[in-house]
Amino acid sequence: MRSDPTGLHRVLDDGVVLPQAAQRLDTRRELWPDEVRIRVEKLNLDAASYRQLERTYADGDAIRAAVLEIVATRGKMQNPETGSGGMLVGVVEEVGPESPLGLNVGDRVTTLVSLTLTPLVIEDALRDWDGLSEQVPCDGYAVLFGRSIAAVIPDDLPRDLALSVMDVCGAPALTARVVKQYDDAVVAVIGAAGKSGSLSLAAAKDAGAARTIGVVPHEREATLLEDAGIADAVTIADARDPIALRDAVLASGGPADVTVVCVDVPGCEGGAILTTADRGTVIFFSMATSFSAAALGAEGVAADVTMLVGNGYVPGHAAYAMDLLRSNDGVRGLFEGRLG
Repeated sequence: MRSDPTGLHRVLDDGVVLPQAAQRLDTRRELWPDEVRIRVEKLNLDAASYRQLERTYADGDAIRAAVLEIVATRGKMQNPETGSGGMLVGVVEEVGPESPLGLNVGDRVTTLVSLTLTPLVIEDALRDWDGLSEQVPCDGYAVLFGRSIAAVIPDDLPRDLALSVMDVCGAPALTARVVKQYDDAVVAVIGAAGKSGSLSLAAAKDAGAARTIGVVPHEREATLLEDAGIADAVTIADARDPIALRDAVLASGGPADVTVVCVDVPGCEGGAILTTADRGTVIFFSMATSFSAAALGAEGVAADVTMLVGNGYVPGHAAYAMDLLRSNDGVRGLFEGRLG
């Protein structure tokens, strides 16, 4: 079989589906000419996926066993409940002669495509992972396709910090692109003290937002966000309560021209729509989002808003996110605090 840059040749399903939609992938070590094999050092599980595992299983050992079972069964890390995966960091082990990715053997890289479409083999039974965090020490290998995306980890940042940033680097890049379409935009970020949320706040300000509003669920995160100094206003609201969320944003200077949803819990669609002004834009970066609920909810309240799915890729997104981290001490402090 000839290789396909999308990885179609690795799909083992009977029907023709792309690797992300496949039930199982071929994980053989041998490369097709346009592929790259990575020696995996660490996995970073998607937040929505890890939270689901945490709710479902009693302890870290059970979570570890569940991840091993998913990868062994599917040939990739794709949580069957959330549909999401994460990304990885590792060292380039072999490069096919026709690979267009520009990687070299020995490069330490992080993948910027999801584990849900990346052939993966775990060889150490995750023995160094206690199951109690999203970052998973791992020895094994993964395969990238001709249309995969990976970035070499910069030398000036710790590996775990770079991994955390690159895991969410699509969010700030798309936020900046959208904010630039408005004059003097008011931007509300829901889940603003988290990784994608804090970077999105910084990106909004960098793109010329007139006012940024950070929404967090409780006082502890409000204190963290206020200390970071990256939002013009900080407000506390349960994002699952649409009226409370709307009122909190309005009281903080809304409605928002751009609302960015960066929380990993379901049920936030209605509130995000209500906080957004007519002709505004809602960007959903959460894998917990129900897009049918968003579409029907907007129709049900006669909201004239544009709704975007944050797909994780914008050209130049990794470099932009790294630059935001380097230039913003508040954002960097939030990231380092979570790692600590």
